[in-house]
This record gives sequence, structure tokens and C-alpha cells, in this order.
Amino acid sequence: MDRLDNTIRPYAWGSPTAIPHLLGTEPTGEPQAEMWMGAHPGAPSRTGRGTLVEVIGADPEKELGAAAVAKFGPRLPFLLKILAAGAPLSLQVHPDLAQAKEGYADEERRGIPVDAPHRNYKDANHKPELICALTEFDGLCGFRDPLAAAGLLDDLGIDSLKPYVDLLHAHPEDAALREVLTAILTADPEEMSRTVAEAATACTRLGGVYAPYADIAHHYPGDPGVIAAMLLNHVRLQPGEALYLGAGVPHAYLNGLGVEIMANSDNVLRCGLTPKHVDVPELLRIVRFRPSDPGVLRPEASPDGEELYETPIDEFRLSRYVLPEAGSAHDLTRATPQILLCTAGTVRVGEHDLIPGRSVFVPAGEKAEVSGTGTLFRATVIA
Repeated sequence: MDRLDNTIRPYAWGSPTAIPHLLGTEPTGEPQAEMWMGAHPGAPSRTGRGTLVEVIGADPEKELGAAAVAKFGPRLPFLLKILAAGAPLSLQVHPDLAQAKEGYADEERRGIPVDAPHRNYKDANHKPELICALTEFDGLCGFRDPLAAAGLLDDLGIDSLKPYVDLLHAHPEDAALREVLTAILTADPEEMSRTVAEAATACTRLGGVYAPYADIAHHYPGDPGVIAAMLLNHVRLQPGEALYLGAGVPHAYLNGLGVEIMANSDNVLRCGLTPKHVDVPELLRIVRFRPSDPGVLRPEASPDGEELYETPIDEFRLSRYVLPEAGSAHDLTRATPQILLCTAGTVRVGEHDLIPGRSVFVPAGEKAEVSGTGTLFRATVIA
């Protein structure tokens, strides 16, 4: 197996302290948003044999296993991250697999450069994802019941929000949500900026359930995504709890440290809280306009100590082991590739001693015996 040397991405929304605290290193003063573990070409993990892209490319069946290659092709189908949000990320959705293939092919036909700022589809893959909290973690996930959203907006007492409140009382619910989101994102920018400023003042004054939106408005003054965010469920995860974000579900991470895993894709359509391109027509085609519960996941424990976060897709499978005693050992050998990440304590994997933030890549079928005292996350695939 290979010890991984991983890249930390300095996105502006990142916390300057959370990842250094986990790793036991000194903060640099700059934001440290994500640490990537995997074979994403943008920042592949490094090993003693080369980058993980090079290692897998040299012998995909040996590293990934024949079943995984047959199902997903000669590449690692997931990307594992440590994510540290010090400020809200953009409000966004991801396409399903058919939409991603169609959108990518269309933009290729039209000759839009992959790195163009107005391009939506960087690849032909979907991007389901799972975030598991390491600290308290705040996010937005899925649409509220329209009547609940109407009440939240109405209680701000802002005249310019009254038309949205009225629309949210209409039926059917999906049409009401679609019409309101469309109206928010296509409103006159100056008028919307004034509305957001009024809403920010009201949210700060009211506090309580409005506090997250006051913070969002502080980071994104005048952004229509502040009002769009109030259509969504606010959720606060406790350590060990998780959220699964499927296709078409609008969401945003607001604050906290977590382990994130996703299908290996860069396809994002933004709804707001960003200076980047927002393609409203394409966004409206992708968003699933139905109210839903956020669906907080808690791991299901098996007799061997594995705690699994169940999801409906095969590109990734995330679980964890909480090892209470140094003398106990677990055999984690699988016929599929694995990345093992320590987030607490000291865990021995084969010949490697892992402390928080350290990880290894385990090729398919390679012996992986684990012992120690701490918490270990296991990322693999279903093949």
C-alpha cells in the first residue's frame, strides 16, 4: 500500500485554522479549504511510486481490481476530501449521469473551452457526494415545504418579498418553488441588492432561525442567493452525522470541518452566493423542485465494527471504524481499491502509522490489517 502525500486547496471560503489543527501544523494565515485524496487530475495524491494517476494508469486492474475497471473504467471513481468551511460555499446543484453526458456533449459540440468561465460541464460524469461531520457542521440541503419558506420570508416584514410569499402559497408545490427561484435569480440586480440588504438587517435583528442567513448575507452582500437560501432546509450536523447530496438537490455548506467523498467529477451548476457564472436556464433544467427532509445519515454498525454510511450509488462507499483499544485488530482487505484516512488517535495500517489527516491507498486485494486507538475512515467502491 502507498502512503499518500495530499494537496491542500486554498479556496477563499476555507478556514485558516481547521485543517492545520487536525494535522497538528501551524496555520499559514491563508485559507485552507480542502485536502484532496485520490486520483483527480487537478491535484492527484503523490506516492513513492509517482502520482496516484500514474500508479493506476500503469496497471489499472492490479490497482483497482478487474471488477472495478469493468464497471467504472481504468480510473479511481471517487475523490475523498477533508473539507473545512470557514465561510459559506456557493449554492449549487449537480446533474445526474444522463444530464452530465448530454450537457458535456453539447458544450463540446459548441466548442466551448473546458476552462471557459461560462462552461457548465467539465466532464461527462455525475457528482453525487456525501459529507460527514468531524465538528458541528452547518449546511443547506433540499427545499423546505413551500408554506414554511413563505412564513420565513413573510416574517421578515419586507414589502419586496411579498410577491414571493404569495407565489409560495400556490399549487402545485413544484411549480411554486420553480417560479419563486426563477423570479429571485432573474430579478433586477439593483432591486434585489436592496432587498437582500433589508433582509440582512432583519435577519440580524431577529436572530434564532434567521442567524444563518444573516451570516450568509454578511459574506455575500446583495447576492440573490441569500434569498434563495431561505427556500432551503438549514441543517446542523453533529460529529459523525452525514448528508448525502444526490442529483438536482440544491445545497450549500456553511461552516465546519468534515470528510467529504464524491464521484470523480467537476460538474457544478451554481444558484448564487458566488461571483462565478450562474446559468439560470440550465440550472432550472437540473434542479429537482420538490420539498424534502434533509435526511441526516447516521452510520449503521456491523458486528466487525464497521460503521457504514448507506448511499444509493456505487462510485463510492464510505464507512468508519472507531477503534477503542490498541490491542484489537481488523482485517480490511477488499477486492476493490481503498483509501484509509485517520481523523483521530493513532491507527496502524500495515506498516504505516497514521495520525490525524494521514492516509494510505490500498490496491484491490492487498492485505490491510488495522489496529490502534482512534478513528479511521474507509473509502472504497461497490463493484
